[in-house]
Amino acid sequence: MSDFDAVEKTLFVPMLGRIYASENCRSILYDEKALALKPRLPQDIFMDGRQNQYTLLASAVRSRNMDCLIREFLSKRKDGVVVQLGCGLETTFSRNDNGKSLWYEVDLPEVIEYRRQLIRESERDIYVPCDAFTSVWIKKAREENPDCPIMVVAGGLFHYFGKDKVLSLMRMMQRFGNIEIVFDAVNGCGLAMMKRRYMKKMGHDDAKMYFHVDSAKRLALEIGCGAKVAESGKYFGAIGRKGLKLSTRLSMDISDLLGMLRMIHLVL
Repeated sequence: MSDFDAVEKTLFVPMLGRIYASENCRSILYDEKALALKPRLPQDIFMDGRQNQYTLLASAVRSRNMDCLIREFLSKRKDGVVVQLGCGLETTFSRNDNGKSLWYEVDLPEVIEYRRQLIRESERDIYVPCDAFTSVWIKKAREENPDCPIMVVAGGLFHYFGKDKVLSLMRMMQRFGNIEIVFDAVNGCGLAMMKRRYMKKMGHDDAKMYFHVDSAKRLALEIGCGAKVAESGKYFGAIGRKGLKLSTRLSMDISDLLGMLRMIHLVL
């Protein structure tokens, strides 16, 4: 793990959120695989105390939102393929596997190597060690599934890259046809807040953040070639607040009111 750069070291953040929700807020998310992995993770990540309930649940809610969109996609298209960019230690496959679909987990080689130590690759959950911003993974997925719809999932990834790089990636994906993408994004206000408070609090202020989305429709127009918004909803909208700390409930409500965090689903 010492060889990971600043962005790669954030891979434990969503895992901590899923474990916290599974132990304390199961109505939001229950992740059996994450709980099983807990004893095998570096134990110091559970003791630094830099996260609060809101930040932990923000990660868990992202997983819940992604799950809902993935399940909807697979329910409509049984032959659908799911690609997870920047997979890190995500356990999305174990929560959403329909027993039929192929999944591709994409991350840098050093991250995939570490992932393999914890989460076993399978015949339908295929690891692809490469840069998510290259065409290696999409060529592989499309060549092996020439006629299948593909849903690309990118959780907690794009924040760390410039807008031009993200747009180039989406335009590149368009060339391979029949592709949707789901990702989380912050608006300008949310980006400023994350840079000023959240990343410093987490000790990740060296992981620079750049990308934000103030309008999903405007983003689709910038991508061009017929890209359109399938969905762009409130991040915490469907989450029950019962039993949560007052500060957590207020933070969730303010975030949704100002659109600071959002889930975006585009058809490319």
